[in-house]
Amino acid sequence: MVSLKDISIKCNVSVATVSKALNDHSDISEATKNSIRKVAREMGYFPNSFARALKTNRTYNIGVLFVDEAQSGLTHEYFANVLDSFKVEAERHGYDITFINKHMGLQPMSYYEHSKYRGVDGVVIACIDFSDPDVLKLINSDLPVVTIDHVFDNRTAIISDNVKGMRDLITYIYEMGHKKIAYIHGADSSVTQNRVGSFYKTLSELGIDIPDIYVKDGIYHDADTTYRLTKELLDLKDPPTCIIFPDDFSCIGGMNAIKEYGLSIPDDISVVGYDGVLLSQVLNPKLTTLKQDTKLLGKTAAEKLISLIENPKANIIERVVIEGSLLCGESVKKIN
Repeated sequence: MVSLKDISIKCNVSVATVSKALNDHSDISEATKNSIRKVAREMGYFPNSFARALKTNRTYNIGVLFVDEAQSGLTHEYFANVLDSFKVEAERHGYDITFINKHMGLQPMSYYEHSKYRGVDGVVIACIDFSDPDVLKLINSDLPVVTIDHVFDNRTAIISDNVKGMRDLITYIYEMGHKKIAYIHGADSSVTQNRVGSFYKTLSELGIDIPDIYVKDGIYHDADTTYRLTKELLDLKDPPTCIIFPDDFSCIGGMNAIKEYGLSIPDDISVVGYDGVLLSQVLNPKLTTLKQDTKLLGKTAAEKLISLIENPKANIIERVVIEGSLLCGESVKKIN
């Protein structure tokens, strides 16, 4: 293995100068830095992460806590896109990613214990039961933490604007002539609460009153549950003219139920999704949905967490709200 001493001999400089050049210290000229870095590359030098950890008191490793209710893992396209953006930005700053869980082999441990075991410098938390005592232990720990789509008083949160997103969807549906609007929402969470609250508030502002039976408790990313609940809506004596689904993936279950009833989308009934994942735009008809800015969500979460790690004394608790955009699609019919 090539050492700093080997590079120093080759460059005819001190080991300290090599170290400063490779760590981009300001008291070394750019010409010297470039020369030393070129020799290091040619010699096949790679910095030792353990040595760097001892010197900087950081491992340059970030923990990711992600457990969605449908157990779909990284096949959950929305969160996979968020975490991919997070990963890209973290790696750009020189950090690696470790997934946090509740066990190490057969040995159970809390999320906090696993985080300490892995020596992560900080943790990002997304798509999980935020009321879980183990999650709360991590939230109230000494580790830097940033949450996505959930707010704690003592932690920075990156939030998709679910209130505006739902308002934009309802407003578009209303402008297309619909007043009998149903909503199958996801399981209870701060995201769901904001979307449901915005759903009712927007309808009220538009002067629309809908029956309670039009609103169904569903599950995110679960096509089977959405399939069943859609059938319940279609069986009503006075069914809705438009159904909003929890997300684009679960929308497939609803669309299958509609087709089984011999109905056409959007001619017989209109449908709307949420998230704006790639799938929504390859369905036939192309889905009307609210596209969340997954790239900016992930990038911002990484930036805020790395800032907490590298400059802890300047810690400011923030609520960063990221707006989405309406994709009109072809699944909402214009009616009189």
